[in-house]
Amino acid sequence: MMLVSACTFYGEHPARAFSEATGGEGLERVFWKQVKAANWTEVERALASNYVGTAPGGSLDRATTIAQYRQWQLKDYSLGDLKTELNGSTIVVTYTLTLNGTAGSEALPSAPQHMMTVWQQQKTSWVAIAHSVSP
Repeated sequence: MMLVSACTFYGEHPARAFSEATGGEGLERVFWKQVKAANWTEVERALASNYVGTAPGGSLDRATTIAQYRQWQLKDYSLGDLKTELNGSTIVVTYTLTLNGTAGSEALPSAPQHMMTVWQQQKTSWVAIAHSVSP
């Protein structure tokens, strides 16, 4: 007698581009993948024109945030403790981010940082409208 399994052979594949991301976790994973790859066109596309961020050093607008990321040489990163909340056309994502790399000649913080990103659906794509970082 032969048994046949109804399970699929191939598991779920992580999103490789923003167009493939479903939900807040997928958006964050693709965003950091683009930062690591230094794919600045995609990073810029993911940040709304009115984007605002906060970090221990103060507030950051879109241009300052992009300039900061462009200084990074991100070797590796990991996301943890991901939580998402959907409210209409807005997704709030909280998580921890651990970085391995440099910003210019300085090492990026290696301790996990607490992050919050607010994503908003605008027309046919999702963009980050706000982001917060705390140690």
